[in-house]
Amino acid sequence: MDLKEKLVSSFLAFEATVDTSNTIHDLRTEAIKSFEAYGFPSKKLEAWKYTSLNSVLKNDFSLFPKSEVALEYKDVKQYFINDIDSYKIVFIDGVYSSHLSETTHDKIDVCLMSSALTQNRFKPVIDVYYNTIVKEDGLTALNTAFAKEGAYIYIPKNEAAAKPIQVVYFSTGADNEAMFQPRNLIVAEDNAEVTIIERHQNLSDTEVFTNSVTEIYAGKNAHIDYYKIQNDTDKSSLVDNTFTEQHDNSVCAVHTFSFGGKITRNNLNFYQKGQGIDSILNGVTILEGKTHVDHNTLVEHLEPNCESHQDYKGIFDEKSTGVFNGKIIVDQIAQKTNAFQSNNNILLSDKATVNSKPQLEIFADDVKCSHGCTIGQLDESALFYMRSRGIATKEAKALLMYAFANNVLQSVKIPQLKNRINKLIAKKLGVDLGFDV
Repeated sequence: MDLKEKLVSSFLAFEATVDTSNTIHDLRTEAIKSFEAYGFPSKKLEAWKYTSLNSVLKNDFSLFPKSEVALEYKDVKQYFINDIDSYKIVFIDGVYSSHLSETTHDKIDVCLMSSALTQNRFKPVIDVYYNTIVKEDGLTALNTAFAKEGAYIYIPKNEAAAKPIQVVYFSTGADNEAMFQPRNLIVAEDNAEVTIIERHQNLSDTEVFTNSVTEIYAGKNAHIDYYKIQNDTDKSSLVDNTFTEQHDNSVCAVHTFSFGGKITRNNLNFYQKGQGIDSILNGVTILEGKTHVDHNTLVEHLEPNCESHQDYKGIFDEKSTGVFNGKIIVDQIAQKTNAFQSNNNILLSDKATVNSKPQLEIFADDVKCSHGCTIGQLDESALFYMRSRGIATKEAKALLMYAFANNVLQSVKIPQLKNRINKLIAKKLGVDLGFDV
């Protein structure tokens, strides 16, 4: 029995373990039918031309945790941004960890998706927002069918989260090879503000496959900052499907820092449904070994007078592979659009590979849109200049690479997080940069 058959045959057993409304039950039932029809994506699909999941799907994944594992904070402290005061929603092998978490219902809701799906007090929000902007394919349908747990974050009108929210998923390898389907819903209503940091971390040497779906809604004048830290082991594969809907004058930024993982696929979709909107998509990727990261982005400009800014930088060594497939669509009525897209990459090895495909589809005539891509090596003249000033070759290369990625880091608004990412970059480059930024 292959993985697809195993998932389909396990659905009824899964449904019997969850308590959901008839509406959610119907969504799950339709979703498993869709997954059965779609199956897993393959390289025959244009959007998956450069990314194959075959090496992942051959594993015999455990679908549901058979045992609960307790982790001590001291054992996982390094994976948190622990020098800031924050709310925390923590999961261990897909199960909520209350002693590692700090949730709240004081003016805002920072809690569990399982609670939101089963308790009547959350029904008004779930009925309006849950699963309404997800574009269905095999993997999103699979997540909808099996989604049980994740982060539920609701910021009402005119409220702001008093501190950042960390959402962390740990896998321990207790059930050997494991597959997880986390589901997150973030709603920031009119004039609301929230900052979120998300991380998936494998603590074992066993294969893990995470198929995540996150829905983000930004009301009028809402501000959302979302940081994704991807620095997992070479036994960990992640498909991250994020869908964002924005309304008038909202600002939503998603920053993706990809430093590790066997296969990482980021599907990031923005839908602008109002005027005066700003969508920001930034990413830094630094890879070595045989790791693979694929950034697949879409920004749909559906109304006039909006902006979007995409800036992705990649540094690839050894046999690593990078993919950037970015699309901007400007609707016929979306006049005065300002859309920028850039993907720049450095190859440190002749065996590293980058496939880049920036795209513009413009149906309006009064716009400012640009896109571009570069793939090359370090600037030899700049390297020579630094060497002539007494800087060792290794440190000179590291400083050039750091400078290459630094403009993306400028958009990080949490100083402690920025320092952490600087340290991760220094570790990846194998040097001590000798300063904090």
